[in-house]
Amino acid sequence: MSVKILIVDDHPLVLEGLKSLLSESEGLSVVGTATNAIDAIAFLKANEVDIAFLDINLPDISGIELCKKVKDQFPEVKTLALSTFSERAYVSRMIQNGASGYLIKSSSKEEILEAIQQVQAGGYFMNVNFDQAAATPTPKTIPFLTRREKEVLILIAEGLTNPQIADKLFVSVTTVNSHRQNLLMKFEVSNTASLIKLAAGLGLI
Repeated sequence: MSVKILIVDDHPLVLEGLKSLLSESEGLSVVGTATNAIDAIAFLKANEVDIAFLDINLPDISGIELCKKVKDQFPEVKTLALSTFSERAYVSRMIQNGASGYLIKSSSKEEILEAIQQVQAGGYFMNVNFDQAAATPTPKTIPFLTRREKEVLILIAEGLTNPQIADKLFVSVTTVNSHRQNLLMKFEVSNTASLIKLAAGLGLI
């Protein structure tokens, strides 16, 4: 079964370029395009979509607002931000509003296809390189996280201990510890403080 994609962008060149690129790729199907948020919402109400590419700058409301509306109204649809902006604030707000990834418009075909694959599998993708002055390095892509790992990450950030997280998620302490170790490994950090700092920098918490 092909992955059904909706592209939302008000630039005809970007719209047609991305549509052409994705249509040539096996296992992908561009089921629709929209140039504004109103048309995008209307399309989603009437059609089945797996992934929606959302431009940050839209003529009616911002892609950031649209992302939240899509997440609220169509939780099964995964969203990928598409932008010329690489500022951390934009990325963070999109991720907080439910986006599964953030792509710069100059992305290569390989990066776009990798993003679709990661996001469709339930992970995150990002190809934004922030200012590397921060003490904690930002990976090129957000590590693939399972739904449970995302839950554990958020609870760790809230300061809960392993037993408290275990109680909250109705799992064993051993299971929580295993998730915690996996998170440290995936984010390539050695302690919880670094994990939280890096996850916060990526807008995941």
